[in-house]
Amino acid sequence: MASNLGFERRSIVRLCRDVQSIAEISVRLQLPLGVTRALVGDLADEGLVAVYGSAQAADPPDLALLQRVLDGLHRI
Repeated sequence: MASNLGFERRSIVRLCRDVQSIAEISVRLQLPLGVTRALVGDLADEGLVAVYGSAQAADPPDLALLQRVLDGLHRI
């Protein structure tokens, strides 16, 4: 790991040895979510961490899953 990385960036690289969400990193380092997102993005651009995609907010919801959850709630 490059020694010229700042404290937050070094900490993120260490935390990313295990798969973690941006939110988890943000909480662990007590950084605002937006700051964490920017730092992780920069580190990914530099090839120091890997970022894996997730479902986007614009993706349609899984209606079958939502229906099963609703059915389960009605049975309670």
